[in-house]
Amino acid sequence: MTVQDQSINFPNTCMLRPLEVPFRYLFGPGPSNVPPRILAAGGRPIIGHMHSEMFGIMNDIKKGIQYAFQTSNNMTLAMSGSGHTAMECAVFNIVEPGESVLVAINGIWGERVAEIAERMGAKVHTLFKTPGGHFTNAEIEQALAKHKPVLFFLTHGESSAGLVHPMDGVGDICHKYNCLLLVDSVASLGAAPLLMDQQNIDILYTGSQKALNAPPGTAPVSFSERACHKMFNRKTKPVSYLLDMTHLSNYWGNDGKPERIYHHTGPVSGFFALRESLAILAEMGLENSWSHHTEIAEYLWKGLEDLGLKLFIKDKDLRLPSVTTIAIPEGYDWKELLAYIMKHHRIEFTGGLGPSVGMVLRIGLMGYNCNKANAAMALAALEDALKQCRKSKA
Repeated sequence: MTVQDQSINFPNTCMLRPLEVPFRYLFGPGPSNVPPRILAAGGRPIIGHMHSEMFGIMNDIKKGIQYAFQTSNNMTLAMSGSGHTAMECAVFNIVEPGESVLVAINGIWGERVAEIAERMGAKVHTLFKTPGGHFTNAEIEQALAKHKPVLFFLTHGESSAGLVHPMDGVGDICHKYNCLLLVDSVASLGAAPLLMDQQNIDILYTGSQKALNAPPGTAPVSFSERACHKMFNRKTKPVSYLLDMTHLSNYWGNDGKPERIYHHTGPVSGFFALRESLAILAEMGLENSWSHHTEIAEYLWKGLEDLGLKLFIKDKDLRLPSVTTIAIPEGYDWKELLAYIMKHHRIEFTGGLGPSVGMVLRIGLMGYNCNKANAAMALAALEDALKQCRKSKA
């Protein structure tokens, strides 16, 4: 039978229509709206992922991440994938099957890391708090002394609860017990102070789509010398070929070898956008970015309290500036509130995530979206929804 004799299916009619994408104000926990400058960077003509010019752009990205993280680590790069990719890369490369891992769980991200480590054969131990809780250094030290892990995970910006975790002293305690410190800063980078080298963080990662305002799909990560020693002196290969830092370190020109060897095709347009987003952060300055996010967050917090709403994180110093959590107002259906705001205001807020579902509403104002006009728009939309949505009599 020849090709001409075959019966060919017709394409679905949806593929014969132009792409339609609605405009939305993305005031949730991410992704955030992408500014025109970054959209334009991502729309530049494609070049080859192994071209010398591409390597130059990747070198720029490395320098931009080093500034954003406040680190001099050579082993600094961006993963081809979301923040979860960097999360898995860290665990897969540092931990070997049978080794002990300690995970601080006070929201969804600790839950995810615990599952990832368990899946690859680690002995997982956990420190647990309900959403909104944080861990004292004494609690962390006690658990480190008990379990003797090779890796301790802590979320700096727990977006599911709206909490920014204190970091001072944690790295020192980890090193006292010969343990590496892995920190998630996906929701906090650029919005809350974090100093990788000064705070003795061994592995730090973030995502492109929050305060950096690039499209989702790239994830900066950095490894300290201590982490590299553990990572490159393994007895077994990492469980993932794609995330194997032996190959990725070469692809990013971090292994000292004169030639970069093909490993995978990186997201060229995504790297263009990430490079531009890091340039914008560098132009603004980290300290200015931190103070700006705090200023707008405080404006939002006051407005929410003026509406009679309760902020989920009571301690102002523990509130994540980029993602504000509101206790669900009594008598309201939180899903109805969110649906009303989306329908009538084209604004995305979200409910909780993982263990915080049914507990909170979340408003995110990050990077490009972080200004008083957007905060006022968010407050007006929420006030309207509270007036228009049904409130139960119970």
